[in-house]
Formats: sequence, C-alpha cells, structure tokens
Amino acid sequence: MAQPGVNTAGSGGLLRKNKVQKRIFIFFAIGPSFLGYLLFTLYPNILSVYYSLLEWNGISASKFVGLDNYIYMFKDNFVWTSLYHNLILMITVPILTIYISVFLAYLLNNKGYLESAFYKVLFFLPNVLAIVVVALLWRFIYDGEYGMLNAFLKLFGIETNNFYWLGDTRTALWAILPVSIWSGVGLYIIIFMNAMKGIPASLYESAILDGATHMQRLFKITMPLINPVIRVSALFLVLGAFKGFELILIMTNGGPSGSTEVIGSYMFNMAFGKNSHNYGYASAIGMFLFVIMVVAKMIIDKFSKRDEIEF
Repeated sequence: MAQPGVNTAGSGGLLRKNKVQKRIFIFFAIGPSFLGYLLFTLYPNILSVYYSLLEWNGISASKFVGLDNYIYMFKDNFVWTSLYHNLILMITVPILTIYISVFLAYLLNNKGYLESAFYKVLFFLPNVLAIVVVALLWRFIYDGEYGMLNAFLKLFGIETNNFYWLGDTRTALWAILPVSIWSGVGLYIIIFMNAMKGIPASLYESAILDGATHMQRLFKITMPLINPVIRVSALFLVLGAFKGFELILIMTNGGPSGSTEVIGSYMFNMAFGKNSHNYGYASAIGMFLFVIMVVAKMIIDKFSKRDEIEF
C-alpha cells in the first residue's frame, strides 16, 4: 500500500530516468575504448587466424592451404632455433633486470644519497631514448674498429684485434643481453622505489636493532613485501622477451647466420623481408607466438608466490 502523500508514479519515472542516464554514461565512457579494442585488437587477431590458413604474399590471389603452414612451421628448424634464443632471453633478461633494479632501488631508497634524484634521472635516461637510438648507440659501442668496448679493453692490456662483437656467432646473442638489461633497468628502478616507499621504516629499524645487514634486510624484508610488484614486473619482462624484436632487428637483423634470430624477427622477415613475403606463414608463426605467451603467463601465475604480507 502506497503511503499517503508519496507520488509513486513520479518516483518510478525518476528511477527509470536515472537508469537511462546511467546506461548513456556507461556507453560513452566504455564505448570508444571497447570499439578501439574490437577494431585494433580483436579483429586483427581473428584476421591473423584466417591468414594463417592461406598461402598469400599480400598482393596476388590467396590460396587456402588449411593447416599446411602449421605443419611446415613445426618442421622448420629456424623456428626452433629462434625459440631457443627467445628462451635464453626469457631466462636471463628478466632475472638480471629485476635483481639489478631491486638492488639499485634499495640503495637509492635506503642509503639517503644526496644525489638520489640525479641517479634516478640517469638510470631512467635509456627509457626516454627511442629504441632506434639505443640500438645504434650500442652498435657503435660494439664496433670492431672504433667501438668503445674494444678501446676500454685495450686500457687493461686486452688486445681484441678489432673484434666485431655483433659479427661473430659466438658473441652476437650475448652482446644483445646487456643492451636489453640496460634499456629496462631504469624503469623498474622507479617502479620498485615507489613500492619500497610503502614499507614502514619501523620494520627496518627493528631489523637494525637485531643486527640485520643490508643484504638481510633486502632479501628478508624488502623483496617479500614488494613481491606483488616484482611478480607483475617479471610477467612484463618475460612477455617482452618473447614479443620484443625491434632491438635485434636494428642491431643484427637476426644475424650473423641466424645466431640472434628470435620468433618475432623471424616472423617479421617472413612477412616483410627482402626475399620473402609469405603473410600466411608469418601469421601461423604469430599464432604460435601467441600460444607461447599465454602458456608463459600461466606458468608464471602457477609458480609465483601470491602470499600477501600484512604490516
């Protein structure tokens, strides 16, 4: 029974009006982003699945070949060699980047250096530079005749005989590692420093009273408390090790003799290389790369600790 003096029809109309306004707001707030996701993410991925079933060079008429591209891909030795190089990068780059970043962030956050602000800018500088600039800079460092690395080694009496570090199959891939780490450390120093600022100083004070060293405080207090941030950073670095190929493409283009080829660069060369324009096969490699990244993400979620530590 309606209460006297209460206009139920008016309140019902107001409620419907509020619902309509809410739906309009949600549509205009989410609609553009969702449309962008459909056009630039979902639709290209679906199209890539279709292209992977074709024999097509991007210009002439396409030919449906079914799973032939996938069958050939699993027989292609270059695919497995590229995957092996990706695994090396996936294991070394995230681990070294995270440990170096955490260590430097801990020093800058807890040592109280007067120059901490300057060091933050200095470490972050590589992230400001374009990837092309970083690649060309390190190509010059590794140059055999004029490179800074050979000149530095000569100061210590190590004769390199103008050795070109990116031109030898034994050293080319390992020469890529310092570049990848150097270009990523600065960003994660900033991320970890911001995470460390949320740790109460009383925890460190109690540890100091108990006689804990800096390394014990780092591994027993700091790293466990910022573990969620480390886990997310590790995920980004692992996926980046599989997706990223721009650095390798500019520095070595997969050479010499495929010694630095990764899945991303091999896929790119299959689609847009000088001697190959096989969009169908490149799309099949792209689907394979997608599956690998999904599996890598699941493995990280499975084995990384998710214990929340309260303080």
